[in-house]
Amino acid sequence: MSDAASEIARLSAALAAQTARAQAAETELAQARALASCTDAMIQKLKLEIAKLRRDKYGISSERRARLIDQLELQLEELEAAATEDALAAEQAAVTDKTSSVRAFARRKPVRKPFPDHLPRERVVVEAPISCSCCGSDRIVKMGEDITETLEVIPRQWKVIQTVREKFTCRACEKISQPPAPFHAIPRGWAGPQLIAMIAFDKYGQHQPLNRQSERIAREGVDLSLSTLADLIGHACVALTPIHALIARHVLDAGRLHGDDTTVPLLARGGAKTARLWTYVRDDRPWDGGAPPAALFHFSTDRRKEHPTRHLAEWHGVLQSDVYGGYNDLYLADRSPGPVRSALCWSHARRKFFELADIKAIARKGKKVAKEISPIALDAVTRIDAIFAAERDITGLSEAARHEARQQWVAPMVNDLYGWMLAERARMSKHNPVAKAMNYMLEGTGRWEAFTAFLDDGRLCLTNNAAERALRGIALGRKSWLFAGSERGGDRAAFMYTLIVTAKMNDIDPQAWMADVLARLPDMPVSRLPELLPWNWKAAMELKRIAA
Repeated sequence: MSDAASEIARLSAALAAQTARAQAAETELAQARALASCTDAMIQKLKLEIAKLRRDKYGISSERRARLIDQLELQLEELEAAATEDALAAEQAAVTDKTSSVRAFARRKPVRKPFPDHLPRERVVVEAPISCSCCGSDRIVKMGEDITETLEVIPRQWKVIQTVREKFTCRACEKISQPPAPFHAIPRGWAGPQLIAMIAFDKYGQHQPLNRQSERIAREGVDLSLSTLADLIGHACVALTPIHALIARHVLDAGRLHGDDTTVPLLARGGAKTARLWTYVRDDRPWDGGAPPAALFHFSTDRRKEHPTRHLAEWHGVLQSDVYGGYNDLYLADRSPGPVRSALCWSHARRKFFELADIKAIARKGKKVAKEISPIALDAVTRIDAIFAAERDITGLSEAARHEARQQWVAPMVNDLYGWMLAERARMSKHNPVAKAMNYMLEGTGRWEAFTAFLDDGRLCLTNNAAERALRGIALGRKSWLFAGSERGGDRAAFMYTLIVTAKMNDIDPQAWMADVLARLPDMPVSRLPELLPWNWKAAMELKRIAA
């Protein structure tokens, strides 16, 4: 053997040994993380039991202790779900590394629509008379009937599905045969996909924390503890990871995104701190782009600019957002893979003028409208509303048609607004609130260019409302679940919001979709996973409905 061949063999052996050591280290790290997560969950569970025992012994002297128990329960569910995720990751690592051991209005009376035809009908026939109520004769004949329909509900029913695998023996060779065990949505399959989807959607889509779900389920005669439900959430997140990855890839393949963030209280030592949920939305429906809509969510413990920079590290295109300095690193000319173009939101700009011209709000505050209303701000709102009205007329048109209409009708109004604001601002003090509202659009390098970018690109929207709509459910949820129990809990919420909001944007029932995905994933080859994406799933369901 030559020296070169010998050296290659030696290096190959060293590389194999190094790879084996790295795999062993990863396996040990996964096992250590799983042990730590389980330990944290156990500690939190013991704290919760101690708090409940103290309440039972000493009574509730204030609402503080009851609120503390609620906080502990919410934090416990996040730790339990995290422990499940880490345990599954450790099992997967061990399998991979086989060498390791380890708005006011006049209310109208509602008009009831007919009840859906698919609902079952139960006939309750009122006992008929046996004689005429007028003359008493028994010669009466039925001539018709009147039906009054009343909508009723039957409480949801629980059932246990028994999967039976019969054993057979051969009389000739005495060999025992049995069908293989079916795959389940989660290991050992004690919970069905419909149950898992219901628990996950109620928590993240209906904003019902697991402790409240556990209490309701118990009233229905089934005992499922908070820890058991949290375990299901952890399993669901692990099982749905491939679908989440496909949605994320679809969003980041877009040439234009809407970006925004909202506050989320995060449980911390001594109280709560303000964390953030970020969303990036792909929605090409306003310009008839053809791509299905989707949303991608991320969680962070603060609002520092490195978060959007990391979220969009491999993406470039046009980002529609508000005037937030945290996106500035994305706009750098030397950025790799390329600079992101900024397109700013006119709804945010209009809102600053509207707050100075809102007659109803000022009247509610008991102020004199004539003194408080700014006529210049009111004029600005009127001019901007004319631009919005023109934009509504071209929604849904093609990119080229939108561009042509904007150049012909919208651009002159925008240019007139620009000249008018410059002239009015020159006559104002810099401390005037209206001047500050104008500066929001005029000051800053490239600010006005970003506000008018939509005139030269038919794909762009006038506002960033698509992202704000995606965040609306979170704003509603904050009143129910109060806060995220941990950083891992925030990441898990972002994960589930990505799935649920994307399903809603495609006009499908998130719970039904997730249940079907969980049921089909175990037998689905990787090459066919795109079939389970919400828009593809919707199309398949439509075909089935037509065929039936």
